[in-house]
Amino acid sequence: MSLSDKQRRDYATRLYEAELTGNWIDYPTRVFPKVEIEDAYAIGQFVTDAKVADGRVVKGHKVGYTSAAMRRAFGAQEPDYGTLFDNWFVDEGSTIDKSRLNLPWVEIELLFALKAPLGGPDVNTVDVIQATDFIVPAIEICDNRFLTDDYEGVVDSIADAASCGLIVVGANPVRLTDVDPRTIPGTLFINGTPVESGTAAAVMGNPVNAVAWLARKLSSFGITMQPGHSILSGSFIAAKSIEPGDAVLADFGTLGQVSFGVSD
Repeated sequence: MSLSDKQRRDYATRLYEAELTGNWIDYPTRVFPKVEIEDAYAIGQFVTDAKVADGRVVKGHKVGYTSAAMRRAFGAQEPDYGTLFDNWFVDEGSTIDKSRLNLPWVEIELLFALKAPLGGPDVNTVDVIQATDFIVPAIEICDNRFLTDDYEGVVDSIADAASCGLIVVGANPVRLTDVDPRTIPGTLFINGTPVESGTAAAVMGNPVNAVAWLARKLSSFGITMQPGHSILSGSFIAAKSIEPGDAVLADFGTLGQVSFGVSD
């Protein structure tokens, strides 16, 4: 591991302050050219600890880099994860003040709402199905607390909550046992124009697989997902950038639509 514990803590403090103030900072690989994945996960945990100490509540986790193409593009050997907080969830149909965003992109995915603890090194798809209360469609607003988004490695994303900014959640819950999640479609519209589409099978073959991977990965850090947690299982389209004034809508077929706008 290339960074000392002090370097990790100091950078985590700066990263958290950037989120609070909007005074963005350089990403980790620009500050520490030899920073490693282990350092990035430690930085992310220090940020989580600081937020919890300030009264924020952990509401779940997200999986990123669920497609082989994305992993190749960013030099990742496996998916990554980030922690979700209570103040990151946005009601569908809302208008988001542009001051809450930095360099936003949007992805569409399924959110798994848990009804039972889920964790351990041997979690499998059956465990995920049994622990899931329902799924809902969601839009993830990917964002970061960095000055630029031209980084090319997975380390920078890991350190900053796997590049999560906000989550817009649909209110049309469906039992996981009532659908084949692989076949759920999604089309993203920006200002009324369809810009990307796909099916949930693009997420590691089945988004249930992504949640199982997440449970096993978190277990290696001593973390178990809890009842009531929301799990973003990974995007089944390529991320698209958005700007102030944009109207964003995702159509998930029988699961309904999710939308939001950004103030101009």
